[in-house]
Amino acid sequence: MIIILVSVLGCNNYEYEKVKSAIAQSFANLGGISKYINKNETVLLKVNLIMKKNPDEAATTHPAIVRALAEILINYGCNVVIGDSPGGPFRESLLRSIYKTTGMEEVAAQTGAALNYNTGTTHVDNTNGHILKHLTVADFITKVDKIISVSKLKAHCMTKMTGATKNMFGTIPGTVKAEYHFNCPDPTTFADCLIDICLNASPVLSFMDAIVAMEGHGPTGGEPRQIGAIIASPSPYELDLAASKIINVKPDQVPMLTRMIQRGLCSASPEHIKYVGDNINNFVKTDFVIPKTGSMHFLGDNPPKFLEDFVKHNLHPKPVFRHDLCIGCGDCALNCPAKIITMKDHKPYVDIDKCIRCFCCQELCPKKAVDIHRPLLLKILSKF
Repeated sequence: MIIILVSVLGCNNYEYEKVKSAIAQSFANLGGISKYINKNETVLLKVNLIMKKNPDEAATTHPAIVRALAEILINYGCNVVIGDSPGGPFRESLLRSIYKTTGMEEVAAQTGAALNYNTGTTHVDNTNGHILKHLTVADFITKVDKIISVSKLKAHCMTKMTGATKNMFGTIPGTVKAEYHFNCPDPTTFADCLIDICLNASPVLSFMDAIVAMEGHGPTGGEPRQIGAIIASPSPYELDLAASKIINVKPDQVPMLTRMIQRGLCSASPEHIKYVGDNINNFVKTDFVIPKTGSMHFLGDNPPKFLEDFVKHNLHPKPVFRHDLCIGCGDCALNCPAKIITMKDHKPYVDIDKCIRCFCCQELCPKKAVDIHRPLLLKILSKF
């Protein structure tokens, strides 16, 4: 029986020396850096920089985590690159703005790590993929020897939660991500796509910033929630299972976790995971707020149109645009995979009948001006 290590360490704030000590101990708990990385290798810290957000908003990987990882790896003898392909167009000007706002620019100056500005793309074969046998990936992930996932623990309006596995979605360049959303609107199919993308990236280690998580309408519109932990594992899948335990959500409630288990990438049996460090039960939040926005697929593959229309209008969650908060930036229309949002008088309007419920509009809104409305009937049924 294969035993996977998951390190869980308490760290109650982002004071740098505390964070660095916890990161160093995480490496030790997992067998040491040399078990996974050789000196002189180039290591990508694949951070979660979903959009231009201040670190205190809990939407992006905190710079203290990234600084500690970069400093430890550089001192070990590695070359370190910090990078991500955030939402929206994948271009240097946007990267510079996001690196500055999220604190990554300062981390690079403090540590000597490089920031990625390569916005090229590469087509690769993905033989281990279940759905995605071929991928268009950001070129920068092909220029490094090893990848470390450095994710943020957050609730997510489409996938319920986001962590180490979904963090690899940022290896897909800019608006190409919208194509995968559009082609895989079903949560289970999209879960398989995320897993396929993670298999291609194949991070050798995964670290999760769970010092302050995001609950509610994540991954950008929720509220910060103190957890006080740093989690690490050689397996992004087992790490995400551990994170689901902390936020008190069962694997069968999260399509991505369900598919990981079904595909044999991790096990729901506790004897397959060896927790090292602190007791994970000390960090469990039984009242962590997870959005209940899943689709209701119980009519089969080819339901009668009248039933399909009834479900669409009475059971599916939908985005609602707050024009009083909207600043008219148009990011929602620009990044809508289905291209069904139009701007009229600098305000967004959506053709809800064609909505694929990916909630990219909510995810990328800089002003939290998009709410996810759950119909009353869906709320009632979800309690059973």
